[in-house]
Amino acid sequence: MKLTQLPTEFVQALPVLQTITQAGFEAYFVGGSVRDALLGKKIHDVDIATSAYPAEIKQIFRRTVDTGIQHGTVTVLQQDAAYEVTTFRTESTYQDFRRPDHVTFVRSLREDLKRRDFTINALALQHDGTIIDLFSGLTDLENKVICAVGDPDERFHEDALRMMRAVRFESQLGFTIASATEVAIKAHHQLLGKIAIERIHDEFVKLMLGQGRNNGLTSFIHTELYQQCPGFVSAAPALLAITDLAPTALTDERSVWLLLAQQLHLDNATVKPFLKQWKSANDLIRDVSMCLPILNQFLAHTTLTNWAYYQTGLSNLLIANQVAHLYGAGVDSNKLKARYQQLPIKQRSELAVNGGNLLQALNLQPGPQLGQVLAQLEQAVVAAELSNQTVALIAAAKKLIKA
Repeated sequence: MKLTQLPTEFVQALPVLQTITQAGFEAYFVGGSVRDALLGKKIHDVDIATSAYPAEIKQIFRRTVDTGIQHGTVTVLQQDAAYEVTTFRTESTYQDFRRPDHVTFVRSLREDLKRRDFTINALALQHDGTIIDLFSGLTDLENKVICAVGDPDERFHEDALRMMRAVRFESQLGFTIASATEVAIKAHHQLLGKIAIERIHDEFVKLMLGQGRNNGLTSFIHTELYQQCPGFVSAAPALLAITDLAPTALTDERSVWLLLAQQLHLDNATVKPFLKQWKSANDLIRDVSMCLPILNQFLAHTTLTNWAYYQTGLSNLLIANQVAHLYGAGVDSNKLKARYQQLPIKQRSELAVNGGNLLQALNLQPGPQLGQVLAQLEQAVVAAELSNQTVALIAAAKKLIKA
């Protein structure tokens, strides 16, 4: 097979490929970028594999960075672009089920491709558009099948995260997992417990954001991968129930974890430790905690107050509303946006007075009382009970102090 028109990303990287081949070595575009090009999807990273050893690549190109030279990867800098160029290699045993104990550089493309995870990711692309397919990846791509390269038991023992990648690809690509590959995942699901939770976290989020979320999630449960994830040991029914919800796509990580919090009946006291188990970022924990009570109000068809809109912020409101829609609740997003825009202020910095104004106008000393007064003014303005005018706010502050 031959690509008659290379995607722009490949065309821009062609000088790197051609320079390597002109020096007498083989060089190919490989991996997910080739798969995505064939599927007509957006290409994110262009990876290049070559028969040239790292030291040889460094001789060929003037500007390079040793990004992972011990594993054969050198970054080649070309104008404003950077391309990772990795030497063909074979790998030893994987005692930690993630990284090889050591790698051996080889000159054979076949030896390099046969260590890759799935056949659809084991395709190589020549500079002229010719596809090199040594493991029936094109057939699996056409049939929309995710199949391990060679023996799936070996592939998952080499890198247990590949099992999560399988269910993630099932969701993202809308493919199905080959029977033998799925059987191997179920047989070795315990190995996922050897993998850093941060890596599992990333794969799981991608699964949940995929177009085929329900299929990927079903396989995640059926293969028992979920048993190796924090807070999921007895959560199979709750996770499976997600597949009965509206198939509306989720847009970002907050919506994923908010949905899970709802399914697992978490509240603000339990959602934080749950997300910490998953090594979630503090910003994510804060946002999900902020969204959860709003989601519950949407589900209860409760009208939100101005203060709820103000505290939560538009972005988080939209996330809570998005998840509510999965349950047949929520409001029209355009009306939600309009309501938010009608708030007298969107943040405290928009208040027509600040601590300095009040200290001067009221002859106060810095302290807790000042903060309390500002908070009361803020709430009154947000609730539209008080005009956001300096004179009015100072007058109201004087009354609050006397009270």
